[in-house]
Amino acid sequence: MICAKENTIGILAHVDAGKTTLTEAVLFKAGAIRRLGRVDKKDSWFDSHELERSRGITIFSKQNPFTLGEKHFTLVDTPGHIDFSAEMERTLGVLDYAVLVIDGISGVQSHTETIWHLLKEYGIPVFIFVNKSDRDGFDKTNIISELKSILSEGCTDFTEPLGESQTEDISMFSEGILEACLEGKTDENSLISEIADAIIKREIFPCVFGSALKGDGVDRLLDITEKFSLPKKYPDDFSAKVYKILHDSKGNRLSFLKITGGKLTVKMPLGDEKIDTIQIFSGEKTESISEVTAGGVCAVSGLSQTSPGDIIGSDGTIVNKSPKLRPLLSAKVEILDGTDIHTAVRKLRILSEEMPELSVRTVLYAKQEQIQISVMGKIQLEILKSLVRDRFGIDIGFGSCTILYKETIESPVMGYGHYEPLRHYAETQLRIEPAERGSGITAKSECSLDFLDSNYQNLILTHILEKEHIGILTGSPLTDVNIILTAGRAHLKHTEGGDFREATYRAIRQGLEKAHSVLLEPYYSFTLRVPVECFGRAVADIQRLCGEFEPPEMTETRAVIKGFGPVSEFMDYPEEVTAYTGGRGSVSLRECGYRPCHNAEKVIENIGYEKERDLENPSSSVFCSHGAGFEVKWQDVDDFRHIKN
Repeated sequence: MICAKENTIGILAHVDAGKTTLTEAVLFKAGAIRRLGRVDKKDSWFDSHELERSRGITIFSKQNPFTLGEKHFTLVDTPGHIDFSAEMERTLGVLDYAVLVIDGISGVQSHTETIWHLLKEYGIPVFIFVNKSDRDGFDKTNIISELKSILSEGCTDFTEPLGESQTEDISMFSEGILEACLEGKTDENSLISEIADAIIKREIFPCVFGSALKGDGVDRLLDITEKFSLPKKYPDDFSAKVYKILHDSKGNRLSFLKITGGKLTVKMPLGDEKIDTIQIFSGEKTESISEVTAGGVCAVSGLSQTSPGDIIGSDGTIVNKSPKLRPLLSAKVEILDGTDIHTAVRKLRILSEEMPELSVRTVLYAKQEQIQISVMGKIQLEILKSLVRDRFGIDIGFGSCTILYKETIESPVMGYGHYEPLRHYAETQLRIEPAERGSGITAKSECSLDFLDSNYQNLILTHILEKEHIGILTGSPLTDVNIILTAGRAHLKHTEGGDFREATYRAIRQGLEKAHSVLLEPYYSFTLRVPVECFGRAVADIQRLCGEFEPPEMTETRAVIKGFGPVSEFMDYPEEVTAYTGGRGSVSLRECGYRPCHNAEKVIENIGYEKERDLENPSSSVFCSHGAGFEVKWQDVDDFRHIKN
């Protein structure tokens, strides 16, 4: 085992909580930067991109090493705006600890809860910094109560060193601390290892109250970070996690890694590729090094196939871990300067390597090819417009945002694809089955090797998973299906690799034509908190918005209602809640997957997808007769098929 020389710590927050200001203060007090920058003066250390400085928000995650005593850390700054939450989530897989910044005036906000749930799902221990504690209207008692009720009972005030009464309080959440207290350890310094262990286990969450702008509480935050952080142990064999892709000013493709085992060296082979350079980033500055050991964070060049979320093994194998946060909106890209659509798509796909959530795709509507992208929100579109203009010199705009629908099927169906123009031949037979909601698309083979060689079978499975297949109701992405190869045929002389691609795509499409398709839409789970006098209005709203809810939790002054409802109906509801409660109510929304669309007929009609005109996704097959290929429509394919089983 390897004991890491450093920990990676991320700072996360709801937008405007003061995250960038705290980041600046931490780096300054730790001696990593020479002067304090400010967001309002547009000279903060991390927000160096012109778009970030002009808007006063963090858009891109960045990192910087710093030292506390004898302990070394890499600080990762993340976006706070919900539209860039996918960028934030990409960093979570490499964090050893997190600092969650709470606005001391606004308290726990909707996106704060989303971040908190993600930190829980990723198992990351958390320190909490309650910012703006010097402002008028700050009420410490209320904030502590809110932290305990909404986040965790283990949220504990560590602003001052803990004495006997405080250690007794936290012993309620940790058996290790309780046993130590019974042995006579009654203050913070005598319980360092026990408290550190309880933090790692997410039994307690130390809270520091202060003001990032004034520097109040920052020294204490650094003190408990140094005192209670533990080095992580890693295996001897090399492994790494990819959390970011970036193209630098020279066009070099950089993969940002956290080394999670062994060590990485320059020229080290990973599969069919090798590491050309290793760089350590400090804000925008870089330093080239020859190796980095487990626990370290670096950027490398030489890898062309990596994506954020990839886990790389010692043999170069790559496994991708899907993110929890996914775009729920789609937008049409409008090219405003005459650039041809294929050039625009190629450039946008470079950007989508860095932001995989964009999912750039072309679709055919009303006989015209369009570019569609997935987005987290409207602010992200404004940023994308500037990025594409600055980086690629292409002027684009966007149509209005629409819900990102998906499609699946209700029951199993067989699909058959035949591709036999002159001197080509491939047949594919697939069984398409509905799968568990949220599972995406899986592929496997039940085809006998007597029917089809393994290399062709593997090729078909690759073709099943290599593209985003679309449904026939609205042209929305297909999801939640298992696709099983049951039979196939090749020709000894005439079959080429691309033939099975054609046959496989057509088999999927033909199966969908025969299936009973279901339109899916994204849903939110919600927690609605309103004054008790607004309870009736809240219930009426939920019913109006096609939501469902559990029995409410009622007190003399407050009602808490939990439930779920369509994103299309609830996405603008937080503003309504703020308005009708006079700012005393709130609703937190979390994406909770896809369910059957509540108004499918209306959506299908409004989208107006014409499947017959979608030449990029044919359901027909191509057969050969008398030396010439001819097309057979999907409904007649079964009468012509060669495979009869």
